[in-house]
Amino acid sequence: MIAILKYNAGNVQSVENAIQRLGYDTIVTDDAEVLKSADKVLFPGVGEASSAMAYLVGRGLDKVIRDLTQPVLGICLGMQLLCKFSEEGNAEGLGIFDNEVKLFPSDDIVPHMGWNDFSKLEGALFKGIKVTDDFYFVHSYYATLNESTVAINNYIVPFSAALQKGNFYAVQFHPEKSGRVGELLLKNFLEL
Repeated sequence: MIAILKYNAGNVQSVENAIQRLGYDTIVTDDAEVLKSADKVLFPGVGEASSAMAYLVGRGLDKVIRDLTQPVLGICLGMQLLCKFSEEGNAEGLGIFDNEVKLFPSDDIVPHMGWNDFSKLEGALFKGIKVTDDFYFVHSYYATLNESTVAINNYIVPFSAALQKGNFYAVQFHPEKSGRVGELLLKNFLEL
């Protein structure tokens, strides 16, 4: 069973639709026992970091997420919340990744929105995907680079487009809105 984390953030329905198109059964849930027993957990999100973290902490889901041992994929806000800190609302994150999430400098148009490729891609999520393949991004905040960075994009500054550490995977872009390559990335995750 594929669990999609239900919390105070949007975009859950499009992720659920993308997973179901690949032929998998899904459940959208905030039930700790269901999350713990799922084969895979997706942590999508569009929203604001501090209010989303408050929701997770208020329901004890912060501890549940940190303790998951199956593959977990954070998407967009889900990725940012897996980091240690976000400037958006000065939110303490889950700390899975030792990255900070910062607001893009106003040297160009913010948010970063549109189709972009990469300067680095590595790891199991990107099997069959090239650095020249485009994914859809829409975000005003970005995760810094560090040893967990497995994909790099550059918009105003270089940033982590994807992270991986142990059983935790995360992407800043929206695979569910990225056509064929997004579908391939989700398939790669589901087959881990």
